Amino acid sequence: MKVSYFPGCTLRTKAKELDYYARKCAEILGAELCEIENWQCCGGVFVSAKDEIATKLSSVRALVAARDAKQPLVTVCSACHNVIKQTNYAMQSDEDFAAKVNTYLAQDKDFKEPYNGETEVCHYLELLRDKIGFDKIKEAVKNPLKGKKIAAYYGCMLLRPGKVMAFDDPENPTLMEEFIKALGAEPVIYPMRNECCGGYITLEDTAQAQKRSGAVASSAKDMGADFMITACPLCMYNIKKHSGTGLEIKYFTEVLAEALGIEIN
Repeated sequence: MKVSYFPGCTLRTKAKELDYYARKCAEILGAELCEIENWQCCGGVFVSAKDEIATKLSSVRALVAARDAKQPLVTVCSACHNVIKQTNYAMQSDEDFAAKVNTYLAQDKDFKEPYNGETEVCHYLELLRDKIGFDKIKEAVKNPLKGKKIAAYYGCMLLRPGKVMAFDDPENPTLMEEFIKALGAEPVIYPMRNECCGGYITLEDTAQAQKRSGAVASSAKDMGADFMITACPLCMYNIKKHSGTGLEIKYFTEVLAEALGIEIN
């Protein structure tokens, strides 16, 4: 199975392990991540203003590349996924916005035909659930994580806005818990698993970011978690730096790699 892959900037700098283990695990599970050529930063944040076109063009170019390859577009970073998924939805649902974007892109000699949201956008976790299947992952596990209590942290970006992301139930998600079970571990259900950690206000209001990240990590720790997992580099940074709980947090691809028997660096 081949899929177009958008790694994003952070996976090339501060979150290299998120990308590295995603690629290694995909090889074992029979998925080929075909990295899009000449991809550019997604912008990091989806700007809701309808007249803001320029910041969304790189996302549309990635979507077009996946369409032309006749492949779904897979992301790993939660922020990249949110931006690209919302951009794709805007191209599907807003004719005026799509027309303006296509007018810009038409100036590129490699642009073949107008884009109107044809590409399927899925997060790596959705790839595992919907295209590979958790049963196949269970069969591939060489090192079951028995006895480990893992708290999944969804945060904001994977789940909201719920209608657009369609990732899981925003109020009571289960995907990552099913993922944890497939690896042989015990998922820890805790109240703050789908609440914001304050990552986007770290520079503007450090005290609030500390308060929010501390509440998230404390919630998981109080429910008996050995460690947390996330798909978001910004959440990883904020919780590690500001939570003050000492609770370890890892990328979900790292624990998947461990369970599949891949050497952890």
